[in-house]
Amino acid sequence: MTRAMIIGAILSATAATASFADEVVGNWRTQPGDTAAISSCGNAFCITLKDGDYAGQQIGRMTESGDDTYVGSLTNPEDGKTYNGKGRLKGDSFVMSGCVLGGLICKSQTWRKL
Repeated sequence: MTRAMIIGAILSATAATASFADEVVGNWRTQPGDTAAISSCGNAFCITLKDGDYAGQQIGRMTESGDDTYVGSLTNPEDGKTYNGKGRLKGDSFVMSGCVLGGLICKSQTWRKL
């Protein structure tokens, strides 16, 4: 295999991985009706509200865990409580849930891609 072919294979694999991860990146309509932006931040994805009462507030940080799932932490902007969170991409929906007290108290929302 020539050097050019090896470099081409590496670039193709990198592009395929990036495009898979990019599916979660973008603007999302939250269940309460606000817009949230999910963007790359280091080796994770940060979630920041773009409008509404809590505009500009970062409310989550998640990493990809495979099979269209993400894990991390989510903060409820209304009360400031942070939950262990997870999310799953399902088409143009992002279903997220967060729990505290070992799963005793959980909340979930379904967001839609804009």
